Amino acid sequence: MSKPTSERISKTSIIALIAAILSFTSGAFWAWILAGVAILFGILGVLKSMSDKVRGGIISTISILAGALGVLVAIVKTILHFT
Repeated sequence: MSKPTSERISKTSIIALIAAILSFTSGAFWAWILAGVAILFGILGVLKSMSDKVRGGIISTISILAGALGVLVAIVKTILHFT
């Protein structure tokens, strides 16, 4: 009798999602940092989700897109900060 495999959502995809959300609510400097973290951890989450034991590929993909949008928001915040 085989054991049922339990899939779990990767921690990296959760970190990526949280960082992407926080990049929209922070100042210019932290928006850059958090958007970069969201993109980096999103890529790692997508790579981890290729395993049969780990879920979170869609969350990671959304986090990468939100991180890219966070970079655009950071650019606008930086421009507004210096003008």
